[in-house]
Amino acid sequence: MTTVITHSIIDSFFDATNSDPFATLGMHETEQGIEIRVLLPDADRVIVIDRESGESVAELNCLDERGFFAGVIPNCHQFFAYQLQVFWGNEAQIIEDPYRFHLMIDDLEHWLLSEGSMLRPYEVLGAHFMECDGVSGVNFRLWAPNAKRVSIVGDFNYWDGRRHPMRFHSKSGVWELFLPKVSFGQLYKFELIDCHGNFRLKADPYGFSSQLRPDTASQVSALPNVVEMTEARRKANQINQPISIYEVHLGSWRRNLENNFWLDYDQIADELIPYVKDMGFTHIEFLPLSEFPYDGSWGYQPLGLYSPTSRFGTADGFRRLVKRAHEAGINVILDWVPGHFPSDTHGLVAFDGTALYEHADPREGYHQDWNTLIYNYGRNEVRNFLSSNALYWLERFGLDGIRVDAVASMIYRDYSRPEGEWVPNQYGGRENLEAIEFLKHTNWKIHNEMEGAISIAEESTAFTGVTHPSENGGLGFNFKWNMGWMNDTLSYMKLDPIYRQYHHNKMTFGMVYQYSENFVLPLSHDEVVHGKCSLLDKMPGDTWQKFANLRAYYGYMWGYPGKKLLFMGNEFAQGREWNYEESLDWFLLDENIGGGWHKGVLKLVKDLNHIYRQNRPLFELDHSPEGFDWLVVNDAENSVFAFERRSSQGERIIVISNFTPVPRHNYRIGVNGAGKYEEILNTDSMYYQGSNVGNFGCVQSEALESHERGNSISVSIPPLATIYLKYLG
Repeated sequence: MTTVITHSIIDSFFDATNSDPFATLGMHETEQGIEIRVLLPDADRVIVIDRESGESVAELNCLDERGFFAGVIPNCHQFFAYQLQVFWGNEAQIIEDPYRFHLMIDDLEHWLLSEGSMLRPYEVLGAHFMECDGVSGVNFRLWAPNAKRVSIVGDFNYWDGRRHPMRFHSKSGVWELFLPKVSFGQLYKFELIDCHGNFRLKADPYGFSSQLRPDTASQVSALPNVVEMTEARRKANQINQPISIYEVHLGSWRRNLENNFWLDYDQIADELIPYVKDMGFTHIEFLPLSEFPYDGSWGYQPLGLYSPTSRFGTADGFRRLVKRAHEAGINVILDWVPGHFPSDTHGLVAFDGTALYEHADPREGYHQDWNTLIYNYGRNEVRNFLSSNALYWLERFGLDGIRVDAVASMIYRDYSRPEGEWVPNQYGGRENLEAIEFLKHTNWKIHNEMEGAISIAEESTAFTGVTHPSENGGLGFNFKWNMGWMNDTLSYMKLDPIYRQYHHNKMTFGMVYQYSENFVLPLSHDEVVHGKCSLLDKMPGDTWQKFANLRAYYGYMWGYPGKKLLFMGNEFAQGREWNYEESLDWFLLDENIGGGWHKGVLKLVKDLNHIYRQNRPLFELDHSPEGFDWLVVNDAENSVFAFERRSSQGERIIVISNFTPVPRHNYRIGVNGAGKYEEILNTDSMYYQGSNVGNFGCVQSEALESHERGNSISVSIPPLATIYLKYLG
């Protein structure tokens, strides 16, 4: 609709309150011909140039000395492509008029965005390089349905909200404007007048790049190209394959020794990838890398969900890091945080003056534990914003999986809330039905669009069916962190060995529910911070016993059913708690400093990984009762455990642990297979700084009944140690 120019309309532009700029600016049909109207604050003269011929066709009249110009093109009755020659004093510049370009979003896109069913809304919303009518530029789009006015501000317009107000589409609540000549790397934000008349300056929720904190602008950046899934990466994620995950916080794995600054993505790749390869881990899991304002959140309070953090370089740098991992045969998982977001004013909070992304009621929308806001999963556009973000990271950066943080906080409305401070669901229950549907939908989207990628839930309760298919009523995750196993076994290991006999079931109880879900056994960053001590310091006894306990525990963990996850630093038994502001204590691997203790643990973890990957009984049937059999489960007095792991082909490995400092010689164990057993791992080996008690080669079964089995073996079980015996037949 063409608007008649009035003083009040002109004033609305210079007051930065005009919400319908295309009704006034650009080309308009009049009885006298095509009229062109432009807003150019502080300009002195404006001449219209025919873009095709390059000729000047008219000089516009200055209707307001602040910089509003208009004029009718003589003998012109059809819209045409034009440029503007603008004079600021004696300086002239040829520019494109953003208000001459046509609509660039269609009805189908409006409908899909509103319905929340667009698979990849990040291809439409945000800032995208494109060409329109032969002119290159950036198309900006923002969802802010309740804003009264939205302008783009940035390096390209002096951060002046008067210059580029956007077009509003009431069908979807999306604002849009194509700006010619905007270039890669320029900074921008959206300036809004919210529904209450307040000015707000917001970063782009769909921005692909961001400024380094404490600055908060978005940065014009290209949408990364799709990285296709390969068969090798797909296979490495399967449940019948070995999965040993090295969990990494990029800001503190290693730092520049001279100034304690972060390494960039490429420097990290140079050091991290060969190390992980040598250590035998199959996967790397990065703590969240979506842009986040506060270092101390470790990335778990993100705001720029589509923007890899600028702390370590560019998005392309992160893509190269992932590519380097794939070239080394290592899959990459990213921690993903769709559960909450911080209330920084440049972010999503009260985005257009309403609770757009969050719940308005603090009983639903505020996390008391973390002082953060909770997404409104029942809103189509929010659900789509989040679920598509998971797909974005997988497709556009070649990631092989996501680990979803704090799932329990999402699926329970009363999570960490006393009675009366939470809102029941429509049936009066405590489950967050909208969050549950969101998780199901996200997992469906991942598995449907990125076949072979995996999703892993950090879910700390007994919620049923986390890893069951959504069509069977489950949440659709591939794996779940086994927090119960982790808590039980660590509490057991903290005990002085003399008391362990009274808590024997802590090491065995996990098998009661082992096959209810597909599990990952996590020794994560959460276990080595906030006064919990390092894993080494959790172990009782003197130095020898602490290291022996930890080695025995690792041996038990790698033998136990479930995929493995170990946080960085734990592989060499860092003595102090993890500090996100400093590098790991790599100096401990100097034998003149660590006495060989730390290097011994490092060698053990490396050997555990390689033995694990080379022996199908240790991983193939993690999810099946056919892959496990207790051989010794009730010897609480001696704190001895023994179980057999089996493969689908009948291969067998026996895992035996002794969690007392007393060696058990001539200890008889009933076995399922008669024949010879080779000791392939002994955590008490002198190679790992142990006392070197063991079986030194092979043991032969005897036709002597033990543990209700017709054949048995007699073994030496070292003190505070785990051994693996491989069945040779």
